[in-house]
Amino acid sequence: MALRHAVLAALLDGEYSGYQLAKAFDVGVANFWYALPQQLYAELTKLEKEGLVAGRQVVQETRPNKRLFRVTDAGVAELEEFAASVSKPSFIRDDLLVKVQAADHIGTAPVIEQLEERASAADARIELFGKLLRQMRGDVDEEEFLRRGERIGPYLTCLRGLAFEQGNRDWCLRISAVLRERRTSHEKR
Repeated sequence: MALRHAVLAALLDGEYSGYQLAKAFDVGVANFWYALPQQLYAELTKLEKEGLVAGRQVVQETRPNKRLFRVTDAGVAELEEFAASVSKPSFIRDDLLVKVQAADHIGTAPVIEQLEERASAADARIELFGKLLRQMRGDVDEEEFLRRGERIGPYLTCLRGLAFEQGNRDWCLRISAVLRERRTSHEKR
């Protein structure tokens, strides 16, 4: 997947400025695709040149003018083509896992601390995903929303982000406890 597809998918929900797109990425899309705001602005420029998004200038009296972008029919066709292509399997590339891999040969105190920090960060993301999911479905329970909701794509990706963060948190807490216990038992010898 290229950043272009994530941007096009994010713009399916409406017309966004670059700033609004960065905020939307930060809240929703970042659970499966991370991008810096500068990357998003550069990608919007490329997509506009290719005719996959259309931009328009909005004149504002009390603020600087802004450009709003929307997906074009060609952009939707690009997403259709992307959706039909074979997806590559996911893989993990994480420097913290390298540190855990080396745990038998290094001091583990900093690794334990980083695992616990990551678990804490995952807790914050879990809370955010829970809030987003509740906002998206409103007063409807989840099963009903999944059966009849207007637009479930963002909801489904948010569910994946929630599951990822829960798994990440649980793993970090378990591994920090294992390393802490091993360190304590080695100190007693």
